[in-house]
Amino acid sequence: MRPYILSLTLLTLALIFSVGLGAVYIAPLEVIRILLSRLPMIQFTRDWQETSEIILFNIRLPRTLLIALTGAALGGSGASYQGLFRNPLADPYLIGIASGAGLGAVIAMSIEFPTTLLGLFTVPIAAFVGALITVAFVYNIARVGKSANITTLILAGVAVGSFATALTTFLMLRSQEQLRRALGWLLGGFALGGWLPVIALTPYIVIGLIILILFARPLNVLQFGDDQAQQMGLNVDRVKLIVIVAASLTTAAAVAFSGIIGFVGLVIPHVIRLLWGPDYRRLLPLSIIGGAAMLLLTDIIARTIIAPQELPLGIVTALIGAPFFLYLLRRVKQEMYW
Repeated sequence: MRPYILSLTLLTLALIFSVGLGAVYIAPLEVIRILLSRLPMIQFTRDWQETSEIILFNIRLPRTLLIALTGAALGGSGASYQGLFRNPLADPYLIGIASGAGLGAVIAMSIEFPTTLLGLFTVPIAAFVGALITVAFVYNIARVGKSANITTLILAGVAVGSFATALTTFLMLRSQEQLRRALGWLLGGFALGGWLPVIALTPYIVIGLIILILFARPLNVLQFGDDQAQQMGLNVDRVKLIVIVAASLTTAAAVAFSGIIGFVGLVIPHVIRLLWGPDYRRLLPLSIIGGAAMLLLTDIIARTIIAPQELPLGIVTALIGAPFFLYLLRRVKQEMYW
């Protein structure tokens, strides 16, 4: 229970500070009181300003929850891909999801849409569809009969991802007026506000993560190798397909609204594995919680380091994640923890 208590405490603190920071500062204790006041059977003297409550519930809380959901999706998917591919370098973007989402988003940006509700959601929808089409295409290329070879799947993902990235770059060069907007999205940004993105994103991420957690034990068995897992009674092809679909759907939904944010799905599972072991029954839930906490803390840094300007999250995760990941590699290079 200790790992869960520690990780949930870190996540709670990150949530409180995230919704409190901004042009109008709301103290942590005041944030807690405002949030608890919305719960039934709890009464507080409303001595805070009404504007603070409006800012918290209408602007900051939806954005904070969106970031937390994105981090949870990347952390859980990263751990699942590393277990599925039995590769410590696997991450949620390994089979071309990021490239497909980027291509879909840039195509949508190059088309003029009206500023209606549907128009505002065009980029996330296009990114989501682009990511799913890319994954389906990669899987069909790698599939032989009813199963897909892991090595072929990775190679197909790299090839298709490179092709999609090349098309994305070409479109960005052709549409100079959309170049800055496209770069901002590709580097990780949360442009849409309000509760609608949270409502749209939550079902895909929650369902996908629940499926991945339910397949924690089969992922443990897969670590012995396909042949050994088959002899132990595991339907290897079925497990691979379900994990790929669930992890890809979760990642595609997250990328659709957040852009491409690297290192979360790569670093967090490694940290959890080093601290609390490789058992996926524990690794997966802790990676989900840790991914949400890391992205919230990263967002706090992105909003404060050069305030009032805000850095794209993808830049901050790379600046923090890359050196930290190199440190982890150096620390464990003599240890067989995988």
